[in-house]
Amino acid sequence: MSSGGTHSRRVFLRRAAAAAAIVPAAAAAGCDTPGGTVKAAGGPARKAVAPRPVPENSLPGDPRWEISNLGAPDEVMGYAGQSSVLPGQPVDLYVSTTAREFKVVAFRIGWYNGDLARKVWESAPVHGSQQQAAGFIEETSTVTTDWGASLTVPTDGWPAGSYLLRLDAHSGAQRYIPLTIRSASTAGKVVLKNCVATWQAYNTWGGYDLYNGPDGSYDTRSYAVSLDRPYDQEGAYLFMVYERKLINLAERLGLPLAYLTSMDIASDPNALDGASALISLGHDEYWSPPERANVTAARDAGVNLAFLGANAMFRRTRLAPTALGAGRLVICYKTSYMQDPMYGVDSALVTSDWREPPDPDPESSVIGTLYEGYPTVADYVVATPDAWMFAGTGAQKGTSFAALVGIEYDRVNPGYPVQRPVQILSHSPLTCNGVNSYADSAYYTHSSGAGVFNAGTMRWVESFGPPLYNWGITSACGQFTRQVTSSILRAFADGPAAAKYPAHDNLDAMNEWPGDPIAAGYNLWPPIVL
Repeated sequence: MSSGGTHSRRVFLRRAAAAAAIVPAAAAAGCDTPGGTVKAAGGPARKAVAPRPVPENSLPGDPRWEISNLGAPDEVMGYAGQSSVLPGQPVDLYVSTTAREFKVVAFRIGWYNGDLARKVWESAPVHGSQQQAAGFIEETSTVTTDWGASLTVPTDGWPAGSYLLRLDAHSGAQRYIPLTIRSASTAGKVVLKNCVATWQAYNTWGGYDLYNGPDGSYDTRSYAVSLDRPYDQEGAYLFMVYERKLINLAERLGLPLAYLTSMDIASDPNALDGASALISLGHDEYWSPPERANVTAARDAGVNLAFLGANAMFRRTRLAPTALGAGRLVICYKTSYMQDPMYGVDSALVTSDWREPPDPDPESSVIGTLYEGYPTVADYVVATPDAWMFAGTGAQKGTSFAALVGIEYDRVNPGYPVQRPVQILSHSPLTCNGVNSYADSAYYTHSSGAGVFNAGTMRWVESFGPPLYNWGITSACGQFTRQVTSSILRAFADGPAAAKYPAHDNLDAMNEWPGDPIAAGYNLWPPIVL
């Protein structure tokens, strides 16, 4: 098949899969006649109605937004000098390429009639050059760069949203640079969070991330990672796997949306003022104390929270500036927290896990569940089919969805702080590291009026539709998770959910085991009969 035929087939299949993957939205409004004077045939002149703006997702999309050719690792790569900007603020790009020139094509992720992205801007050809080799900070094993800016991208007229800036080298190689155009106000809106701190924690560009050094050893890992370097792989891997499909769904639902990054929430105590909800996407592991404090304050003011993944708010970080600006260095010593310079100085800022010394504050007091283990794959088992978010799914008690639980999972754990009333929605038997336990989805309501949902599995957003990575997730599973998520987004968009959608506490009836069975080697089976 020719390359053109392959591309056409790929576009057709993607559109068909996307159309099946997202709940239909209301019909888009049309445009009125431009302002001026209009005279109908045989009738008097009348003033034309001023045009209404075309809804964003009614604008033409571009199915050619995806990368088709990565090329060699050094063929083209780059990063943005700002992880987020307000609409109209310029963005500096730092690009290194072996090609003689490159261009930048900017796409906004959304629905766009199944195309899933809209092209908003394209640069003229830019002279290409290879930038200098990466630098290295020995004290924290931090990879960084000191590249010169290659171009400045204007964002005039770009609405708030999640963007992919695609680098197209003259040689044919492509890479993404992710960018958030953040919302100036979140009042009355559902806030979608881009989890930039977690993206960076897993970024192995230059051979180091917060998990391993170039020899694959945990002992040679970084203690701090810098945004002043490209992302590895295609440039936006965690965004594509854990966030993009939720954005497609939320934008198609036609809800009032706002966009922020983890750094935006950490830096501005008022960032969530008046928001109806904050949505944390599939992998949101790394949280700084200011971010957690600001999200907790928002919940306590009635802002609904949804955690559409697992392992959220697990690592405590500290943000520091780099040469390019504030909050671009993510510090996390993890199990080596006694080497953190803040150890013995300010325990609340020491970058251990949130539940660990020297200042333990388990994540369950906010997200409702507790991260328990990795790796596992198991079927998702419905425990409370009459829960409001399961309405319309056809799920019954004991209904299961193959392979939806994984590869990390959460459980409601009474050995740690638990918000009450809490309703356990799914209770899925699994085996992790040879130990039997459960994964839970859960929902609690807060005295402020806020509702808080946690999916408890990292595969929740991934299950919405293609690609499904050959994990055994079925189309029926995707229909279920999309329907549940749509119900949650719509309900949470209406403001504090507790009054209309109270949690019906069933924690005592579920006989949850207190403590960590994985660490202790306990077995929680035989499973409860559903």
